[in-house]
Amino acid sequence: MSARTPQTFVVVDVGNTSTAVGLWEDGAVTNVSHCDGGFEPAAGILETLPAAPLAYVSVVPKADAKWQAEASRLGRRLHKITHKDFMDRPSLPITLDYPEPETIGADRLADAAGAAERYGAPVLVMDFGTALTAAIVTGDRVWRGGVIAPGFPLMRDYLFERTAKLPRMELGSGDAPKIGRSTEEAMRFGAIVGYRGMVREIVAQLKANFSEDFRLVATGGFARWALKDSRLPFTIDPTLTLFGAGLIAAKCEP
Repeated sequence: MSARTPQTFVVVDVGNTSTAVGLWEDGAVTNVSHCDGGFEPAAGILETLPAAPLAYVSVVPKADAKWQAEASRLGRRLHKITHKDFMDRPSLPITLDYPEPETIGADRLADAAGAAERYGAPVLVMDFGTALTAAIVTGDRVWRGGVIAPGFPLMRDYLFERTAKLPRMELGSGDAPKIGRSTEEAMRFGAIVGYRGMVREIVAQLKANFSEDFRLVATGGFARWALKDSRLPFTIDPTLTLFGAGLIAAKCEP
């Protein structure tokens, strides 16, 4: 008997701030790179990876045509993750219960499917990126909806752009001060402590609304920094979106 050929995809997650590219092979995610600066640096990584089809997640519609053209140039199939993947697909780990499923972001679908597959249900998954998103999968493995709130970059940029004297704060490292004794420290205290308070309240309200003890899973570039000292029992999974993208494509591709 010949050995089974592993399912392999190049997984691509195009976000508003950065793009992640990696290799998905039978559920294992490796060779992950993160790129700022748009399409060009991220697309260049494709030629360094095996000639596999693309499992593509994007929240930037204007980038889609470029990625499709690049996949065609390289002779690779591109599977764009959408709500349609979940229609009549009993092999996927979740189903959707949502009035307008076409409005659900592909990253949120990948996060929810990936979290249910890796950690079971019920699960609450939060993605700490340009926006903070939360998705709920109840114990019957149904995606019920979620939450969208401003992420750290949006909060920082809004303060900088809409005020005359506040600086653009650096994000992603450092702790909250005991109290702000400079403009930078005051902004840092507000960002870190205030943000953790928002996350705690979202988690508490969702648990109360659904009366389920959700497993808490977090992903996204700011997850580890945002949740440090939060006393919330989150499992931080940096490759969750890429894992979910590959999983969906693998279940849906012929």
